[in-house]
Amino acid sequence: MLMQPRSGFPLKINICGMISEKQSTRRRIGSVMKKGIIFDMDGTLWDSSENVAKSWDAVVQKEKKGLRRITTKDIQNVMGLTMTEIAKTLFPMLPEREAIALTDRCCVEENVYLSRHGGVLYPNLEDTLKILAEKYPLYIVSNCQKGYIEAFLEYYQFGKYFEDFECFGNNNREKAYNIDLVVRRNHLERAVYVGDIQGDYNSSKKAGVDFIHAAYGFGKNAENVSAIQTFSMLPQKVQETLG
Repeated sequence: MLMQPRSGFPLKINICGMISEKQSTRRRIGSVMKKGIIFDMDGTLWDSSENVAKSWDAVVQKEKKGLRRITTKDIQNVMGLTMTEIAKTLFPMLPEREAIALTDRCCVEENVYLSRHGGVLYPNLEDTLKILAEKYPLYIVSNCQKGYIEAFLEYYQFGKYFEDFECFGNNNREKAYNIDLVVRRNHLERAVYVGDIQGDYNSSKKAGVDFIHAAYGFGKNAENVSAIQTFSMLPQKVQETLG
């Protein structure tokens, strides 16, 4: 069942991707945040795969009628990959440049669709974000296209919970780089990354931050790492990790 949008002020985001200070309802711990929580998107905060599949299939059927239909399972199988990797995976029959161009057009339609229809939030997500935001600044780092995180924040009016975000679509950089970028940009002395797939763990390790596995998400983790079975378990696990 899809969640309905919250009422409130429109989301305001500046060029570097930081949430407008006017949107933040919390000014905690002065000007420097020492510890923070950085979130993956898909399989961690929400499951948008069904609506992403609908938007992508509409574009593909309009522009490339000979290609097979895009399913929810197709989208779930590529969650966490960069857009270039997704293009190669979903459209291997097309020349790489054409596959990337089609993926870009799908992403434009996807952002519009998600900003209107949202996705499926994991249970107790907003209540848990409220609890976490009372003690820690919150951030998002994803391999998604530009505009995807904004669609999520705008639909649910969640901009008030997050201080900053970064994604592959903004700078074409790998997730480890963007995790480190958010850490440095926000002067964090220690951070934990929350994600659901092996690539999230690998990126957090490369970036030098702690990791919590969202075991309820799309992927498994080969490492013996700290994990949560539901999103509502996160405050206790973060407390154990960051203090």
